[in-house]
Amino acid sequence: MIAVFVNVIFIIIGSGIGMMVKKGIPDGISEAMMKGLGLCTLYIGWSGALKGSNTLVLILSMAIGIIIGEGMELDAKLNRFAVKLEQKFKKKDGSISIAEGFITASLLFCVGAMTVVGSMQAGLSGNYEMLITKSVLDFISSMIFASSLGFGVMLSAVFVFVFQGSIVLLAQIVAPFLTDAVVAEMTCVGSVLIFALGLNMIGITKFKVLNYLPAMFLPILITPALTILFDMIKNI
Repeated sequence: MIAVFVNVIFIIIGSGIGMMVKKGIPDGISEAMMKGLGLCTLYIGWSGALKGSNTLVLILSMAIGIIIGEGMELDAKLNRFAVKLEQKFKKKDGSISIAEGFITASLLFCVGAMTVVGSMQAGLSGNYEMLITKSVLDFISSMIFASSLGFGVMLSAVFVFVFQGSIVLLAQIVAPFLTDAVVAEMTCVGSVLIFALGLNMIGITKFKVLNYLPAMFLPILITPALTILFDMIKNI
């Protein structure tokens, strides 16, 4: 939960600075910072992926997970939901309401693969790297958005705490029931998704990483299934 608290604090501080500065961060600087953090995200994803020991689990999880995610259209559905929610709270006279700032920022900070993967890794293995990286990204974003959307952006820190904290706690509850091998493979798959996020952040690709999220949970089934299968083959 430490990383969740850090994330919340960074959003509050960033929002406070944004409301005071008003003008926000120059586009050139914010873009360069995002790309720099994208490179850091690539490194985190790469180093985490190397912790996996079963390439077959990774391949099967990604292949089946992508089929599930694409079939469910997770990315498109969440984006449509976000647009509808923003429009619902937008004032007719064009002025910014606290609710609009809160909804917009909450969606920005929580509706994404980085939130889910980072929170899952924090809960399963105590790896806070992804959430700390996300905290820095949210710090920059909160400054930019608070300069135009106001106090609602700062209030979104409450939703971030509840949403991310719930995922971390759920992962911590489930973790004792998972074998070390399963946790390692889930971390490996999650790290590959983080690597894809890094590529998106520096502008090389446009992976719909949300559609790949089911892959992170499949090692729970695939790892023991392959273990049983290989044991049966050995005994033949």
